[in-house]
Amino acid sequence: MRTLSRSAAATLAAATMVLGTAACSPPEKESESASSSAATATSAADLGGLDALIAEAKKEGQLNVIALPPNWANYGEIIKAFGAKYGLKVNSAQPDGSSQDEINAATQLKGQDTAPDVFDLGGAVATANVAMFAPYKVATFDEIPAGLKNADGAWVNDYGGYMSIGYDSSKVPAPTSVDDLLKPEYKGKVALNGDPTQAGAAFGGVQMVSVAKGGSPEDVKPGVDFFGQLKKAGNFLPVDPTPATIASGQTPVVFDWDYLNTAGATKVTTWKTFVPSNAVLGSYYVQAINKDAPHPAAARLWQEFLYSDEGQNLWLKGGARPVRADAMQKAGTIDATAFGALPKVEGTPVIPTEAQNTKAKEYLAANWAKAVG
Repeated sequence: MRTLSRSAAATLAAATMVLGTAACSPPEKESESASSSAATATSAADLGGLDALIAEAKKEGQLNVIALPPNWANYGEIIKAFGAKYGLKVNSAQPDGSSQDEINAATQLKGQDTAPDVFDLGGAVATANVAMFAPYKVATFDEIPAGLKNADGAWVNDYGGYMSIGYDSSKVPAPTSVDDLLKPEYKGKVALNGDPTQAGAAFGGVQMVSVAKGGSPEDVKPGVDFFGQLKKAGNFLPVDPTPATIASGQTPVVFDWDYLNTAGATKVTTWKTFVPSNAVLGSYYVQAINKDAPHPAAARLWQEFLYSDEGQNLWLKGGARPVRADAMQKAGTIDATAFGALPKVEGTPVIPTEAQNTKAKEYLAANWAKAVG
């Protein structure tokens, strides 16, 4: 991902303007002053510490999140815990939206109180929109591996997992490879979680198949071709899977992250999760603050909560691998039971780079619709 630069000259010019006009301007309202300070804060220390940040967030009273399904990585419990801990109202918009929907909403609602304060994005969409993020370093920033964050905190990986194939063992035979899904037994039964040109989970699904078919996270032609074959065979099901479609049997086979597929077993006891040993594709999602957040203090407090031991363990409880897992293991603060219950994976993990994601996204934009349309 790209680095988001900040202009010291612009900051100085703004400060000079304030000083020059202070004598003839009415006093700024306290809430406006706090909002302005929070909007430029790059750490809690900029506001006087965590207690001061909490106080400013409480003045704002609310937080706008978007595209966070309650069943996704335990976000339902995370939102509830955050709201209860700090006495803030959390407005959750478009829970089934895609990463691109988040960016679209921020653009369309810019300047309005209903705009998203924070983002939770797939890597490809995040890479293309770094200019929309506000640099911010949480208290635990130094415990996050260097390769999983932007140096100035414009974006930080938050939780991750491995791409997998979930299936209802009572409705389809257990797949032993990606190619099995082309068989007649899977006719009209194979779903991908979203549009890969917009949704991170679907993007990862195409990359995983590409690796399995001899391609790479960057060379996704084999994956696109495979889904084209799946469509031609009548096996591709153009339905976005949800817990409801899994429970009803509408989507008996689903490409999704392992932490989402394993969650399916809580409602469908015959639901299984399979990670092909020749295609262990791992990925982290990206957390960022909207630089135009209507509630900038609450947005920053949300980040502090997510990257605290409490927040990280709540993601882990949802089956996702928190970005601070190694540091928490060493400190003895990780939920050992939840950590031990993560799906076992065999094979060498492949973690896509920024450059690989960029090339893959370009190919998908030009060829996905033609393959499955």
